[in-house]
Amino acid sequence: MELGLHVFYFNYEGGDTAIAPTLARTGQVAEAVGLTWLSVMDHYFQMDRIAPAEQPMLEGYTTLGYLAGQTSSLELGLLVTGVTYRNPGLLAKIVATLDVLSAGRAVLGIGAAWYDREHHGLGVPFPPVAERFERLEETLQICRQMWDPDQVGPYEGRHYQLAETLCQPAPLSQPHPPVLIGGMGERKTLRLVAQYADACNLFGGADPTDVAHRLDVLRRHCDDVGRDESTIRKTILYQGGSLASGDVDAFLSEMAGYARLGIEQVMVMPSGDRPDDWIEKVGGQVVPRLAEL
Repeated sequence: MELGLHVFYFNYEGGDTAIAPTLARTGQVAEAVGLTWLSVMDHYFQMDRIAPAEQPMLEGYTTLGYLAGQTSSLELGLLVTGVTYRNPGLLAKIVATLDVLSAGRAVLGIGAAWYDREHHGLGVPFPPVAERFERLEETLQICRQMWDPDQVGPYEGRHYQLAETLCQPAPLSQPHPPVLIGGMGERKTLRLVAQYADACNLFGGADPTDVAHRLDVLRRHCDDVGRDESTIRKTILYQGGSLASGDVDAFLSEMAGYARLGIEQVMVMPSGDRPDDWIEKVGGQVVPRLAEL
């Protein structure tokens, strides 16, 4: 199993001027200790269920572009892009640009969006959930078309119409940047994973029972669309408390259960206001033992 880092908090020791150097060192340390993934959130405001919305929140793809220049091997993605935040043609162009500038390390992490406060706050339309999933499916189709240099014609959908799906330079990743869909929804989200995604991201705590159930649902969706379920990379965002309390052994014991389910990568969230120091301390202990699972 591989270890990834998901950065969700930018209220660092030293204030706003410390954000850039802290993130740079976080990426560099993550590579040095053997992590394979680095992501940040895609939000306009900090999530008010975690911290006050007024706390610092960076624009996601600008941040990934900066991190691309500070690193050389980490996969870079947002966990996850809200489908409502950007026009899908622009989103495909942004991810293609990140892929070119990072030498093929971009991942499109995407979901249906949920944080209504930030949409209303900045005047971004926030349609009902059913429409957001319709837009998500069209966006996935548009990105696939945009990233294929042989398909530069129109796209006609219910919600989006593009006269030309021209995207140059094309992504370096072949056949295209991996698409990761985040979420646990059984009826819509996991169906879209089966039909369009290269990877899924589920929420995992100390007990893998819920993830095991969702993987069973995913297998049924794959059967329905005639897809080999083993071609989908399975990842989790860890939401347990073992690492935050410093109990590496307990964390690894939990991950053994996920490894048996076929989970290939776990993303962890740093504790405290120095993610660089945290991952240097924790990552070096976890990476080699996690690789044995």
